[in-house]
Amino acid sequence: MRVPNNPAFFDEMHTSDGQVRPHYQAFADWLQRTPEPRIAQKRREAELAFHRVGITFTVYGEKSGTERLIPFDIIPRVIPAAEWQMLDAGLRQRVKALNLFLHDIYHDQRIVKSGVLPPELVLGNEQFRPQMRGISVPGDIYAHIAGIDVVRAGEGEYYVLEDNLRVPSGVSYMLENRKMMMRLFPELFARQSIAPVEDYPDALLENLRSVAPAGIEDPTVAVLTPGAYTRPISSMRFWRNRWALSWLRGRTCWFATTPFTCAPRADCSASMSSIVGSTMTFSIPKFFAVTPCWACPDCFVPIAPVA
Repeated sequence: MRVPNNPAFFDEMHTSDGQVRPHYQAFADWLQRTPEPRIAQKRREAELAFHRVGITFTVYGEKSGTERLIPFDIIPRVIPAAEWQMLDAGLRQRVKALNLFLHDIYHDQRIVKSGVLPPELVLGNEQFRPQMRGISVPGDIYAHIAGIDVVRAGEGEYYVLEDNLRVPSGVSYMLENRKMMMRLFPELFARQSIAPVEDYPDALLENLRSVAPAGIEDPTVAVLTPGAYTRPISSMRFWRNRWALSWLRGRTCWFATTPFTCAPRADCSASMSSIVGSTMTFSIPKFFAVTPCWACPDCFVPIAPVA
């Protein structure tokens, strides 16, 4: 079915005169010859599978329930290789610039002193943490995971809607969506050259392990969650199960003002059993009054201060 062109919006699949764009041609041909009942059946299969696996997102304030299935659209957004290479290079540059900006405002603040940004815009921001002034982080990387929201404005033209650098979530939905598309419509992937995404989890884990304190050869990565009703709980479950990670909750974490080493008790609960026998070392600046150690007091006890 051909949707009438609306000049107010960019049509991803068709040109202004109604022709299929070259990079969508193979998909358009498949869609044309695939019966609508089969597509509807496959969509129902996808929703059932997402419900069974628990791929959901949380919606607050609605009487119908707190969790919804992620939307599944069989019409993919196809980005030509040349455009993706441009996006890839631009987003890498952007994340590097954002990390340089964060390093600057917590050190020399040259961007403020030079007048590029008004001081009140940075120093008066409620998210600015003066306690971090002068503290160097591993690799000068402040944002280890960046969720950059990009929108298309026209032919080969993209804009950044916003940068999510604190605790971005949602990439598990993309991974599950790709897996579902390959399962339901393998013929689509057999006929086209599509960039893989399967290596993302391994790259993310390596990124997290790379920022462990110096001298820790085999760091432990854990999922810190506020609980079952947080919006990205499905993503948290995904990463915990993917890597067999420990699940830590803020209300069970303790606080410390000095560096220390801690180890699990012998009777550690089942939820923490994956790290029994291991130790975790934390190097925490002494002047932080409330710095979470990311260790559960029900399962961990301090055994020695760090020199």
